[in-house]
Amino acid sequence: MSEPRPVTYREAKQRIEKWLSGASIAEATWESELILCRACNISMGNLIASWGEPISDAEWAACEEILARRIRREPLQYIFGETEFMGLPFAVTPAVLIPRQDTEHLVSEALACCEGARVLDMCTGSGCIAVSIAKLGKPASVTAADISEEALTVAESNAARNGAEVAFVKSDMFAAIDGEFDVIVSNPPYIPPEQLAGLEPEVKDYEPRIALYGGEDGLAFYRVLVCEGAKHLRRPADGRKGGILIVEIGFDQGVSVPALFRGAGFSEVRVEKDYAGLDRVVIGHL
Repeated sequence: MSEPRPVTYREAKQRIEKWLSGASIAEATWESELILCRACNISMGNLIASWGEPISDAEWAACEEILARRIRREPLQYIFGETEFMGLPFAVTPAVLIPRQDTEHLVSEALACCEGARVLDMCTGSGCIAVSIAKLGKPASVTAADISEEALTVAESNAARNGAEVAFVKSDMFAAIDGEFDVIVSNPPYIPPEQLAGLEPEVKDYEPRIALYGGEDGLAFYRVLVCEGAKHLRRPADGRKGGILIVEIGFDQGVSVPALFRGAGFSEVRVEKDYAGLDRVVIGHL
């Protein structure tokens, strides 16, 4: 980044894109525009309309500050300190997993059955699932649990930011959970050790390992969810089905996780796919 300072926004965009591409960042074109918008405090529409306008020294310095971190493969979401999920704004820090579009499938499934329901979000992280359900659905109540105090601090701030009513509990899975729920949702850690090494640097080097590692076979947390979770789900009675467990899974867990559900007594177990056509969500009734 020792080249002469760019004169216009267009030149700045080209310079940033060049450096991002050199760092093997796939979305270099898109990210160069995001960085410019952030550093220069300008909307995408105004940026495009101002390509030929001069960029100030202060604006370019802000670009270089962001770029220096990004070419080390630090995620933009951590650099910016926020991201969007289900159309809502969420703060993110290295204490929490970055919310992803794939997880919106989990939330959509939960929203379809949460009206009037007591909902528990296990392994809440940033709180994106719990907050989205509380904000966009009509649940009777939403409780969110995580073992990490740092994550819960972020999640609580996101609930306040979005005006969502969520009760937060520090708990090692179900250890501190009381009561019965109609719906339990979870995006638990599910990556086995052999896959961790192959993750992108943004994930492997920056996102919290506690939110990624799912045990030797990637299924450790699902075993707890189907066994202990069942003890906290509404039991079938008076012709009504029991409570519902909804979990996100890895692309290659569309057979193993449903088998755990059925083995624990869940019925009507089904797998839903994500936008890429990959197995992503497992749902079952007690």
